[in-house]
Amino acid sequence: MANQTSDFRTCPTTGLKVHLPAQTLIRINAVTAVVYILIGGILALLVALTRWPAVHLLPADLFYRALTAHGVTMLIFWVIFFEIAGLYFGSAVLLSTRLVGIVFGWVAYLMMLAGSLMTEYTILIGQADVMFSAYPPLKAHPLFYLGLILFAVGALIGCILFFATVIMAKAEGKYSGSLSLVSFGLAIAAIIAVVTIAGGAAILIPTFLWSVGLLSHIDAPTYRLVFWLFGHSSQQINVSAMVSIWYLLAALTVGAKPVSEVFSRTAFLFYAFFINVASAHHLMVDPALTTPWKIWNTGYVFHLAVVASMMHALAIPASIEVAQRKKGYVHGLFEWLKKCPWENPGFSAMVLSFCGFGLLGGITGVVFGTEQIAIVTHNTWRITGHFHTTVVLGTTTAFMGLTYYVIPLIFQREVMMPKLAMIQPWMFAIGVAIFSIAMIAAGGYGVPRRHWDITFAGAPYGFEFSPTVFLLMSVMGLGAIMAVLGGAIYCLVTVGSVFFGKKIS
Repeated sequence: MANQTSDFRTCPTTGLKVHLPAQTLIRINAVTAVVYILIGGILALLVALTRWPAVHLLPADLFYRALTAHGVTMLIFWVIFFEIAGLYFGSAVLLSTRLVGIVFGWVAYLMMLAGSLMTEYTILIGQADVMFSAYPPLKAHPLFYLGLILFAVGALIGCILFFATVIMAKAEGKYSGSLSLVSFGLAIAAIIAVVTIAGGAAILIPTFLWSVGLLSHIDAPTYRLVFWLFGHSSQQINVSAMVSIWYLLAALTVGAKPVSEVFSRTAFLFYAFFINVASAHHLMVDPALTTPWKIWNTGYVFHLAVVASMMHALAIPASIEVAQRKKGYVHGLFEWLKKCPWENPGFSAMVLSFCGFGLLGGITGVVFGTEQIAIVTHNTWRITGHFHTTVVLGTTTAFMGLTYYVIPLIFQREVMMPKLAMIQPWMFAIGVAIFSIAMIAAGGYGVPRRHWDITFAGAPYGFEFSPTVFLLMSVMGLGAIMAVLGGAIYCLVTVGSVFFGKKIS
């Protein structure tokens, strides 16, 4: 695959120069991400089988422990390890330059690894059954908060290395004009990440001091407000990174180029300025905040970020159609679509991510993010279904699709079991769509979020749900099993290819 030099190799397929020390960092971050999605997937199955009334697998204490670990593992560790690998790829590899500060890159990785292990250990031994949001007065062991702080600082160092590499590449003439669209989108993701990490530090550090007894009190409304700048904005990093991957996969699979660079870049800029206010939708039912504040953030400013997603929703299919029609697929309205490489897991993952995020995640997010509707939906399973369509069906599926190109380019291995790889995105995405839609529908019947027992058996006002609800819960369980199998195939193909795939020389 390469013409070796002292620090670089050149990919004969893409012509990209791959900085070998950066390649190692990309590999270790990506492999760690896959380990965490494997752990998170196991926890997801335990949670789903417990919420399925016909199975009701775990006792209450273990359910909340698994739910806490699942949220932290998937929403933070899996996606951010992968995104740091993506930032190094989008700077050093896509710009054919060296990664600045390799030593600091390893420091960042070790801090992220130590912090994530510290937090996971604290949860699994039963010292942090506080769920992902960890609202006071719930108090976890100090190592829970310290681990998150270490992880966040490590991720911040990774973002700084990305910016330093981009600046250095510009100074050395590695690119002229503006960044490529993919690197530009990743730069927007890194900007959002810096804001997110600052928010996390602003609330997790005093919460850590409270947990060790150095502070006597944490104001609960202030915690909720600042926490969601970290908790939800970390998912906004995903949105910008995911859209960047859509553009990259469109280019890699069908040779698509943006129809209008200005149009797409403007949409990314809208993310930078307005997407963080989407965090406010977690606070629509919070009595500590005023109605004008809620309406301003989610009724007006938030929709500029929605406009950005709609712009990308026009730009990406248009770029694919133009590329396909240039190849001669001009008969009828949709021959270009029929002739797309559907057997390519990178392409199918991109399309499934695109459709799932747009048609399910985006629409439900706008609806549930308005104050009047949030009053009746926010503490139901409808919200859980919504963010599984965005973070899992959207972001995770896109990351999976990119992996099938990272394996040959970065790991220099052929993808093993190509037929399994071909069906994997379909099995995973369809499974996620099934259980997410079932969650949203069950939430419409009043099924609550985060509850071990949806009937509240033994409570003074316990009640029974209708057969329709139990049917929806069963559909959710079956969809979860399908999605977990799709995730297991992803881990099997990825790990197998990295360690046992045919070496590309």
